[in-house]
Amino acid sequence: MKFTIQREQLTNAINIVSKAVSSRTTIPILTGIKIVAHEDGITLTASDSDISIEQYVPMESGEHQWIEDITPGSVVLPSKFLGEIVRKLPGEQVTISVNERFITTISSGRSEFNLNGMNAEDYPCLPQIEEDKILSLPSDLLKTMIRQTVFAVATTETRPILTGVMWELRDGQLSLVATDSHRLTTRKASVESAASLSFDNVVIPGKSLIELSKVLPDDDQLVDLVITDNQILVKINYILFYSRILDGTYPDTSRIIPQNTKTEIILSTKEFLGAIERASLLAREGKNNIVRLFTRPDGMVEISSNTPEVGKVTEEVAPSSVDGEDVKISFNAKYMIDALRAVDSENIRIGFTGAMSPFIIRPTEHDWILHLILPVRTNQ
Repeated sequence: MKFTIQREQLTNAINIVSKAVSSRTTIPILTGIKIVAHEDGITLTASDSDISIEQYVPMESGEHQWIEDITPGSVVLPSKFLGEIVRKLPGEQVTISVNERFITTISSGRSEFNLNGMNAEDYPCLPQIEEDKILSLPSDLLKTMIRQTVFAVATTETRPILTGVMWELRDGQLSLVATDSHRLTTRKASVESAASLSFDNVVIPGKSLIELSKVLPDDDQLVDLVITDNQILVKINYILFYSRILDGTYPDTSRIIPQNTKTEIILSTKEFLGAIERASLLAREGKNNIVRLFTRPDGMVEISSNTPEVGKVTEEVAPSSVDGEDVKISFNAKYMIDALRAVDSENIRIGFTGAMSPFIIRPTEHDWILHLILPVRTNQ
């Protein structure tokens, strides 16, 4: 195998696929990146068996010639060294050649490296996916939906199914749901799909979605999602992103969302977020990062936290409106901060149903997002 490629193109491709390389794998070949040279371009592949990413670099694109002098072949090179070497090479072009013992020469300008490669035939094959369930949506929308939900997945493996985000498609409406059993977030959007296409209980690991988000462009180009029983494939330009789907049944979260509220408060998102962040400066020194909220007779909302060994903070926030019974409630400040940062609305509506009942945060400008937080029982 031999080819000469623009260094910038190779660097970009390595950066993308290396997101799927695991440093903790017990399978040595998975610490490498598979490179296959075809007559019309090269393909780079990396996998940690949960996520697999494949990037194709064409020989030419438009007026640009990216690759020259291709002799087809394949090799697996250690990711740890390949990326560093290519990034630090002096020239604008890189020539890679591989002999029959997989010893690989990487040269650019006056610099030359020899790396011990591995046989690409020993590299696990990517999943073969039947493309019968295809869903298309803009890249920036998918990226936003991931950002607005993935923070709420569980970070411990006590209930593995909760470490993922549940996807559901009905009547052209895509819903993403995440919960760690202390908080919940949902995000909905209308998407393009065949009228007959619907699915539920597709649970994608949060870690996979975080890596997918890094690969997705920030523009509105359409990306295709293909869903099977145990894999999801996302097609972005010349990139294929595979992730396994978690086994198990996601809990029915609709039952825990209160249908009626006793109190509703409308607040400025930015002002309320600032108050919670300041209150949590002292609260996070305690065990649970607890902040308290209560409504006062003068119509103000008071935010406070009290950590005996550190000190106390109190702040008033002026709501746009307060409707209903008085509220006195305690909650985890981090959960509230995460929700407020994800809400994408100037004002929020918070609905309370009681001191120990879940409360709901919604944007006032649209109904795509819903956050639910369980309050915390305190002695004060």
